[in-house]
Amino acid sequence: MADTPDIEAMKAWNQQIIEEFRGNAGVVAGPFEGQQMALLTTTGSKSGREHTTPLVAGPAGDHVYVVASAAGSPKDPAWYRNIQADAKVTVEVAAEAYEAVARPADEPQRTELYAAMVDRMPQFAGYQEGNPRTIPVVILERV
Repeated sequence: MADTPDIEAMKAWNQQIIEEFRGNAGVVAGPFEGQQMALLTTTGSKSGREHTTPLVAGPAGDHVYVVASAAGSPKDPAWYRNIQADAKVTVEVAAEAYEAVARPADEPQRTELYAAMVDRMPQFAGYQEGNPRTIPVVILERV
């Protein structure tokens, strides 16, 4: 399986970011330095196990939002498929963890929030260009 090393490398990289996030009250260096980050814990739609994913986050009123970009992949990320099956999630922002409900943003909010993310991290513009799917933006509403 040619994809296995890439998947394993991504898991290891994500784990390093998670550890750095938790060890530094949400502050992460490297390509995410200066960005608001969130750890999103979902329940696997097939496995039923918890999965934590580090994501760049942005403010959405009293909530935060994340983008299901999968770095521009034509497929939705696993965490997005998980929230479609079970919208109850745990969110960690800075040193705080809380329960939330994940809700895909409707238009025009999706477009507005995606543009705000592009302003913060210009590479997100390239993720949508030529992509056959409309990349979802997900609001994480505290419960």
